[in-house]
Amino acid sequence: MQFQERSRSEVDVAIVGAGAAGVAAARQLKTICPHLSVLVLEAGSRIGGRAHTLRPEVLAGEPIDLGCGWLHGARTNAWRKIAGDVGLTVDQTPAPWSEGGRRLQSDPEAEDGIEAFFARVDGYSAETDVPLSAMLEPGHSANARIEAIGTYLNGASLDQASLIDYRHYAPGEGPDWRVREGYGTLIGRYAEGLDIRLKTIVSHIDHAAADSVVLTTSCGTLRAKWAIVTVSTNILAAQAIRFTPALPEKVEAAASLPLGLANKMFLAVSPELDMPVDMQAYGSATSSATGSYQIRPFGSATIEAYFAGPLARELESEGEDAALSFAYEELAGLFGSDIRRHLKFAAISGWAASPHIGGSYAYALPGASAARAVLAASVDERLFLAGEACSLSRYSTAHGAYETGIAAANSVASASGSTVGAVRENRSST
Repeated sequence: MQFQERSRSEVDVAIVGAGAAGVAAARQLKTICPHLSVLVLEAGSRIGGRAHTLRPEVLAGEPIDLGCGWLHGARTNAWRKIAGDVGLTVDQTPAPWSEGGRRLQSDPEAEDGIEAFFARVDGYSAETDVPLSAMLEPGHSANARIEAIGTYLNGASLDQASLIDYRHYAPGEGPDWRVREGYGTLIGRYAEGLDIRLKTIVSHIDHAAADSVVLTTSCGTLRAKWAIVTVSTNILAAQAIRFTPALPEKVEAAASLPLGLANKMFLAVSPELDMPVDMQAYGSATSSATGSYQIRPFGSATIEAYFAGPLARELESEGEDAALSFAYEELAGLFGSDIRRHLKFAAISGWAASPHIGGSYAYALPGASAARAVLAASVDERLFLAGEACSLSRYSTAHGAYETGIAAANSVASASGSTVGAVRENRSST
């Protein structure tokens, strides 16, 4: 899918980033504006962004998602329909946190404490924003578990995350399901047929002219009539892409929407070990620095370990052996020390150090919820931004990224003079 015409220097629409938002924007423009030339520029060597599916040999080629893996709000999630359209399988096994989901531990007191915490969050009515940690009940026995859940939700500790922004989160109707072949596979399949140039780093975007945008890339200069930028907030905040004229309000918004961190590690389970299928377990009930473990997802011989927030940063900085030792220790506490000899390392993510991304999903610092709208606002109807951080209510999800990519593409279509009816018709189809 790598674009081969290196001499190409002009295009109608340039899209920076081939993750969920960039692919969605390109596909939408190809559908509703086939007369426009569209080129996607991806700094990395693959398509998918924070969706990345592997098939490790040690897992007999079973697909695993190093990044996003759940179709949140599946009944209204556009990727669910797309999965069917491109011939992939949506597995409807209930998520552990959904009705009918399976969990290894049962702790009524902790569950009551967790429910009461989120009730306080939902009931907060003051206009002044506070960190989510303000809703903890001092000394409650469930606080460690709540703190751990907070890191899974935000990729950061509760004292770093905005309560008001969390209250805006609405992933959509329905349970959370999964794509059997992998979320990364899904986005890659949807990208087939698009013009995508891999290993092309954009370092400067000049939008000073009234009728064009000029992008300086590692493969030369590209002039476009419109540009859609879908890179992560960490990349924008670090000003890895410079803008002329400068966009200080975008940089400030991106800095107040930093990427949290969530990493996954996958372990192969020997066939003779009898373990429950598709069941979730926490490594510890008394520490917020604990992993969440999905035991034998899809019935596979796999354990998926999930580390987030400060724990994920610590383990990633210490390296693969530290993460493996931590997981072994927690799993031995759950299933007995003999489990160690039945496990074998398969794969691990390291999103903090990932080039051109730098994290997992964007959370809002306390007081910064409004930054999402600032980040998403267009610049002179020629430069548009998209990505999960730009979604007001479905941030941190691939379908939130998809929706912002569709919105950016529709804005380009309107700016190009394409009929509004065509745009509306395509919106209704998704």
